[in-house]
Amino acid sequence: MSEREALRLDFLKTAGLADAARAPLPGDASTRRYERLTLPTGATLMLMDQAPAAESPPADPSWTPAQRRAAGWNATARLSAGRIDAFAAVAAHLRAVGLSAPEVVALDVANGLAVLEDLGDDLFARVIAQGEAEAPLYMAAVEALAELHAAPTPGTLTGPGGDWPLQTYDATALKGGADLFVDWLPKLRPDFDVSQEARAEWDAVWEPVVDAAERDASVMAHRDYHAENLIWLPGRAGAARAGMIDFQDAVRAHASWDLHSLLQDARRDVSPALEAAALDRYFALRPDVDRAAFMQSYAALAALNEARILGVFARLITRDGKPRYAQFMPRMWAHLERNLETPGLEPISDWFRRFVPAGVRS
Repeated sequence: MSEREALRLDFLKTAGLADAARAPLPGDASTRRYERLTLPTGATLMLMDQAPAAESPPADPSWTPAQRRAAGWNATARLSAGRIDAFAAVAAHLRAVGLSAPEVVALDVANGLAVLEDLGDDLFARVIAQGEAEAPLYMAAVEALAELHAAPTPGTLTGPGGDWPLQTYDATALKGGADLFVDWLPKLRPDFDVSQEARAEWDAVWEPVVDAAERDASVMAHRDYHAENLIWLPGRAGAARAGMIDFQDAVRAHASWDLHSLLQDARRDVSPALEAAALDRYFALRPDVDRAAFMQSYAALAALNEARILGVFARLITRDGKPRYAQFMPRMWAHLERNLETPGLEPISDWFRRFVPAGVRS
């Protein structure tokens, strides 16, 4: 028996769950793993296992950008490093504002273990593929964002594992994400060479976007809000029908962030008509928002996120040996090209036109 398994067994025994049947769930791109626990009564719970030492540390709020970059990627990008206390604190906030996040049943912060409420297997992407009408699901997801954005956004979140800072998705984090494109795509596509001139101009064209996004960061962003991180809960009411998971990397960000993550998904097509209807629903629920200014940021930050994701996929393929992510790249290129047609983004669009060969952009 491994040392990690012994920790899991001790944790479950302490939580009164030693007699639960355990079934591992498929993994994802992270270092986190899950098991479904079935109790003798037939009730189910989830075991979340995130070894604390498996990743570089998260950012201390007092660190400078240079200190964050020296500490590693999690600190640079203001990721939580999978910390269980981060998950518990974000879950507590989401539940406090009336949204559906798993209840934390038992917690061992030091060893990175938690037992959670089981929200089930009905991921949006899965039930839509099985024939569920997609519009009601997306509208519920948008309603959840509108409620989250209308709620006060605290600087510190408090959960059963203690306090967790809700840090700003700032220029350092945003630009670090965008830079994955120029750092990793050339490793996947040798026909794409980033010259010193291209790199200098890359920094310049994104500067106004990331500065504005930091300045206008005002709401909690789930940060990975899409159809494979949302669970359909039709037995609940309104926005609570959108069950949320994998939100431990939440930050204070521009309100458009989760919307474009949802509506310009890397893994599934969302029609332009559904995207437009969902945005209309959001603005109807938040009538005080300046729609024109919001949509300018929506397009700019969606483009940045799509460049970031293309870099992430290139890294997963080349460094981590996960070629399956190549299938998602044409969709992200299509989203990116469409966003770059937005008036005001001409400098970024021109950069891609001049420095990225047409054959790479697919």
